[in-house]
Amino acid sequence: MSTQNASASAIPSARPNGAGAAAILAAGIGAFLVAVFAILADRSAAIKSLMIFWKPTGPLSGVTTCAIVLWIVSWAILHARWRNRSVALARVNAAAFALLILGLLLTFPRIADLF
Repeated sequence: MSTQNASASAIPSARPNGAGAAAILAAGIGAFLVAVFAILADRSAAIKSLMIFWKPTGPLSGVTTCAIVLWIVSWAILHARWRNRSVALARVNAAAFALLILGLLLTFPRIADLF
């Protein structure tokens, strides 16, 4: 076996993690958007009426539907950009976790009322 082949086989090939990172970040974006749309629907009568997709649930139907649609769109865009790349997963996880925590906090009335 030549030295060149031994060196090449000793280096592990880096597998792209972009597809997984795209899913993680998109989940954080979706969680954050649920809270943002809920606050917007709560603050504006015009947005509230636009968010009523199904009358029995009121604006919640539009809030969740819009957040899900944008979650899927953000996932598709991030996946298309990152699918064959290796990204800094620690940074992506931190950003997704921050968005998730912000989304959760913004669902509490005392915090949402600040905006």
